Amino acid sequence: MEALIPVINKLQDVFNTVGADIIQLPQIVVVGTQSSGKSSVLESLVGRDILPRGTGIVTRRPLILQLVHIDSEDCKKTSEENGIDGEEWGKFLHTKNKTYTDFEEIRQEIEAETERISGNNKGVSDEAIHLKIFSPYVVNLTLVDLPGLTKVPVGDQPKDIELQIKDLIFKYIANPNSIILAVTAANTDMATSEALKVAREFDPDGRRTLAVVTKLDLMDAGTDAMDVLMGRVIPVKLGIIGIVNRSQLDINQRKLVADAIRDEYAFLQKKYPSLANRNGTKHLARTLNRLLMHHIRDCLPELKTRINVLASQYQSLLNGYGEPVDDKSATLLQLITKFAAEYCHTIEGTAKYIETTELCGGARICYIFHETFGRTLESVDPLGGLTTIDVLTAIRNATGPRPALFVPEVSFELLVKRQVKRLEDPSLRCVELVHEEMQRIIQHCSNYSTQELLRFPKLHDAIVEVVTSLLRKRLPVTNEMVHNLVAIELAYINTKHPDFADACGLMNNNIEEQRRNRMRDLPSAVPRDKAAAGGPQSGNVGEQTEGGTGNWRGMLKKGEDGPAGDRAMLQYPLPASPQRGHAVNLLDVPVPVSRRLSAREQRDCEVIERLIKSYFLIVRKNIQDSVPKAVMHFLVNHVKDCLQSELVGQLYKAGLLDDLLTESEDMAQRRTEAADMLKALQKASQVIAEIRETHLW
Repeated sequence: MEALIPVINKLQDVFNTVGADIIQLPQIVVVGTQSSGKSSVLESLVGRDILPRGTGIVTRRPLILQLVHIDSEDCKKTSEENGIDGEEWGKFLHTKNKTYTDFEEIRQEIEAETERISGNNKGVSDEAIHLKIFSPYVVNLTLVDLPGLTKVPVGDQPKDIELQIKDLIFKYIANPNSIILAVTAANTDMATSEALKVAREFDPDGRRTLAVVTKLDLMDAGTDAMDVLMGRVIPVKLGIIGIVNRSQLDINQRKLVADAIRDEYAFLQKKYPSLANRNGTKHLARTLNRLLMHHIRDCLPELKTRINVLASQYQSLLNGYGEPVDDKSATLLQLITKFAAEYCHTIEGTAKYIETTELCGGARICYIFHETFGRTLESVDPLGGLTTIDVLTAIRNATGPRPALFVPEVSFELLVKRQVKRLEDPSLRCVELVHEEMQRIIQHCSNYSTQELLRFPKLHDAIVEVVTSLLRKRLPVTNEMVHNLVAIELAYINTKHPDFADACGLMNNNIEEQRRNRMRDLPSAVPRDKAAAGGPQSGNVGEQTEGGTGNWRGMLKKGEDGPAGDRAMLQYPLPASPQRGHAVNLLDVPVPVSRRLSAREQRDCEVIERLIKSYFLIVRKNIQDSVPKAVMHFLVNHVKDCLQSELVGQLYKAGLLDDLLTESEDMAQRRTEAADMLKALQKASQVIAEIRETHLW
């Protein structure tokens, strides 16, 4: 199981090559306040001075430190093959293949790389430095050194430096595959440990938190850390380990880490003899190695699943980006054909990508025909905008100077045409809605059906322009046809239409029945001929006189004869009365302000209105049926039939190939990145497969 950590290191190397952290690998994250001894802990584990030193904030970028244990024989062999002088060396990711055997040079490179990204103003950055140390004196570990927690900005540090550092720490310890190494100085109160507080926010159960108490030798005289190390103050599930750091004087005097570890062991034997074997740097290294191995073993199944899922996603992404274009002519024809086919399939409802959130394509066109357009027509009142005075005026105008014995047909035609004309606007609006939907289908096909077009923005724009132009050309043709459909209905009022004839017959029967009922209800003294004629009030408007006097004033009499509950009073304008002593202009003769309809007028109005309503419903039914058919033939089906030939004719030209198939600037880069990531994921999958074959997992 010892070989599990090198496997994780190998996985880390794989993903470092593509500069990605999409896989959360098991690692040990070191957390603590400034000057708590974090750097000393890491250097003790490495056995070398490799980290920058100083006052205030020194670690300003995450340092991902991989310790790789190599046997002495392998070390000698590797050194000879690579021309390395020494048995320990380091490598940075950002310096590629450069090997460092001088650990002072490694420390200087860390400082230089930190200032290169974070600047020299004590600011922090979340861009990590990757360092790998090869040595026969280390155990296999992957550690992350982070900036120390701070409260108050110092010097020219940003005012939100505390939040920046916390966000950076949270980013790493939120990884469920990480082990949190919470570092606290022994000469501070354990109950106020910021490191443990932060760790508990993301690991409330303490399953992946190990506490390290540093500076055991700096506690006040007469005190010790026995209760802390035994877990009596604050219990930590994975344990609490105490160590002794090198002092600043030791560092200045270049005291070796190996000597410091020997002194540490002597201190523990003297001060904490019963706990000496469970504390110290060596015990910490072994404990971290053991915890990391067990943690890796627990995380591998989830890692394997995550890698396989990502490999599948990047394979699909790479397929979407497509292969580099070799045969441009064939590629252009293929893309045009595919777009035209998908456009037609969207209209027919057989597209591969079917929208589930809203109606689109043919389904929306159907909805426009039968719901939007149909309901709009049904909401049009057959007699809307038509008043009684309009009807009576039309009747009188159609008779000329002679009083009419019957209702003239001309008045019916005049009025019914006026009502039928109202169907034209909804019909043209129906054409407009279908045209808009066919425009939307273009975008739908671009987004869902033919993602390859996104590779070639100029081709995409050209296709949109051609289809839009085709739709634009068909719009006036379709509008003209719909206008003609209404004009055809207006051109000839077919009073012999079977449905209209049936309605007229039924209406005549009703009128005859009403006449018989009135005849039956009249007193016997009333002559039948007068009753049939509707009484003395049955004349046309303004034609009858009161008491045979032959003037208009009788029409002003209130309570004009006629059945109670007749139609509303007719309203006429009232011109100014002529001045006494002046000549009378016949055109200025006063007309009645209002009066009730006579029985004949009421009957004539009812006849005309019923005829208008009956014929209007027939025409509306025709329009409701014929307009969708016209739109389908002149617009929808025509575009479907001509789309591919139009696209080929406009775009499939030798002079346009290079321009149309020019990829977007970042497409090639994205394809390369996706290919590299897919290759890395496949390598990672192979590494995990090797673990199963060697029974390490």
